[in-house]
Amino acid sequence: MNLDDERRASPEPRTLTPRGRPDARAPRRTAVAADDRGFTAMFPEVGRLRPEIAQSWRRSSLSGLRPDAPADRFTVLDVDLRSRLLVAATPVLDAMAEELAGTGFFVALVDQESRVAALRFGERSVRVTMEGLGAALGRPFREDTTGTNSIATAFELRQGIAVRGREHYLEAFKRLSCYGHPLIDPASRRLVGVLDITCQTRDDSPLLAPFLLRAVRDIERRLLNGAREAERRMLAAFQTAALHRTHPVLMLGNGIVLANPAAIETLDGADHALLFGLTADGPPVRPATRELALSSGRTARVAWSRDGDSGGTLFELFFADDGAEHVPRSAPRRDRSDRELERHRERRLPVLVRGEPGSGRSTALRSLAGPAAPAVLDAADIDRRGERAWLADLERLAGEHDGLVAIEAVELLPEPVAAKVARLLRTAGAWFALTASSAAELRGERAALAAHCIARVDLPPLRARRDELPELARVILARHTGGRLRLTPTALEVLAGHSWPGNLRELEEVLRDVAARRSAGDVTVRDLPPAYQGSRRSRRLTPLEQAEHDAIVAALRTSEGNKAHAARRLGISRTTLYNRIRALGVTL
Repeated sequence: MNLDDERRASPEPRTLTPRGRPDARAPRRTAVAADDRGFTAMFPEVGRLRPEIAQSWRRSSLSGLRPDAPADRFTVLDVDLRSRLLVAATPVLDAMAEELAGTGFFVALVDQESRVAALRFGERSVRVTMEGLGAALGRPFREDTTGTNSIATAFELRQGIAVRGREHYLEAFKRLSCYGHPLIDPASRRLVGVLDITCQTRDDSPLLAPFLLRAVRDIERRLLNGAREAERRMLAAFQTAALHRTHPVLMLGNGIVLANPAAIETLDGADHALLFGLTADGPPVRPATRELALSSGRTARVAWSRDGDSGGTLFELFFADDGAEHVPRSAPRRDRSDRELERHRERRLPVLVRGEPGSGRSTALRSLAGPAAPAVLDAADIDRRGERAWLADLERLAGEHDGLVAIEAVELLPEPVAAKVARLLRTAGAWFALTASSAAELRGERAALAAHCIARVDLPPLRARRDELPELARVILARHTGGRLRLTPTALEVLAGHSWPGNLRELEEVLRDVAARRSAGDVTVRDLPPAYQGSRRSRRLTPLEQAEHDAIVAALRTSEGNKAHAARRLGISRTTLYNRIRALGVTL
């Protein structure tokens, strides 16, 4: 027997525990060792790095981030400029700016979600350099997007850390040195942000750490004093407003909910999320009012204003339907689109249903069809089946099906097919409905086909239905779990703050994932998929702002995310583009 035969005949060696038993962890350790070898081969310099820096490089690499990734391509998220953190930190940051005036230093403050909340620059040239590297308000600094640096890594480790020159994971940052330290709220002991100071490597100094630590302690002391005073003022403001009031009165603040008996009886967690959402739309101090449909089915006139002293928001609810029969909490509200579809069904009018992908076009077709299921053909199938076979099926359904015959995605119809479908609509006695993406501009024969539909239903995107989202989420989750799970107010608030580019379909998938991982109890923010755990609440855009938002998104997509190119395409400066991205809540 030669050596190869002997190896094949011999059993695989086993790793034994000290008691002589097979070690079940051995395969896992072998796999980890293989991963270590692969990582070391990819980054041979990692052996010369400090252990905490090397581990950060590993995390950055595992997230899929490449060292040559551009530093100026990123998403800008909304930042609360009235937060307790900024109120406490602003005087300290201003004092630091005075001390650093005329130097090459740069100071950044990020919030509890590692989004840049404030910036201070020693001189103009520093601002230009750092903005070129992506220093912008609202930019998230996390290891999966910016690699190893003193903001993202301090945020990850919850401890102060210096990152110098070549220790940075991204090539773009390797000429910098920085020191960052977490900010801990003394009242709650929670991480509320990170303070960072950055400079060119040639300007690095051992005095950076003590200079920054002094500022950190000042901010934390101001946070503690502000928390005590804010809670006292919030309670006083609520007691004054709720005195002798029989209607619901509620005050919402930083993790605090104060409610009178009427509010406790009338409102639930989904309603709290709705009220939180109103604070993004309304003015900060001047009182505002709005009609709001609650999860119970009742409609209330809500008056709210921000209390400038405490930072809390006071809500008062007034009802005009006392004594009326109310819809149970589990029943979803019927929107205007449902009523429109009912009217069109009664008259059997040809209907064009328009909406973004995932906005419920297929659901609208089923609702339009009524008890009988619709016969549906999708224009996307023409490439696979061929025009002749697809048209033959349509003609057969038009002649045989008594109910609704629906054609999905008419913007995908080839011009000759669109012309033949239009002729069929004119001559056949069938009842037709068409769907199209709201983003698609129908031209030529497709526009002529759509013109046969005198009834139109436009489905709003989910981002335009923030008031309804808490109730929609509850109904969808109940459908998947039979009511065994409950979304907490904070989870509902976070969900309501997302832009939902995938609309209802995306929300359905998120809640399906939640239901698969939890069997019962409360669903908190931590139970949501990681990409949905950050709050992205933003105010409602005006039509002009929405048009500006869409133009910026189009320019960024055309420029493949390069903000310098997008700014030139839009005819604005890069700084202006950053400001508008943040103000309009643009995400890609």
